Amino acid sequence: MIKQEIRKPKVQKRHKSIRVKLSGTTEFPRLAVYRSTKHIYAQLIDDEKNVTVCSASSVDKDLKEKLAHGGNIEAAKVVGEAIAKKALAAGVECVVFDRGGFLYHGRVAALADAAREAGLMF
Repeated sequence: MIKQEIRKPKVQKRHKSIRVKLSGTTEFPRLAVYRSTKHIYAQLIDDEKNVTVCSASSVDKDLKEKLAHGGNIEAAKVVGEAIAKKALAAGVECVVFDRGGFLYHGRVAALADAAREAGLMF
């Protein structure tokens, strides 16, 4: 077995248990993070209306030009700053952080720290 076959069900199980405990509202949307080996994605979700307020990722054209590789800590910091700027422009200051089943370490923590430094509160 390869590591991915062992790891993916564990991540999915953690994500389900996290999502039972938290959800996004209009006042406090959910900052959902997903990371793959090549890219990192973040989006603000209002679960009451089932709407994505804004999103940012290392695949976006304006961010992709700044990044040499989308799957590292530097890319996570840039995406964190971008999602914070878009959220503040949309009138959102406070969010609920959803790490998506991933451990709060490395790229996920870097994205969260960069979003906090750029003005989001969670």
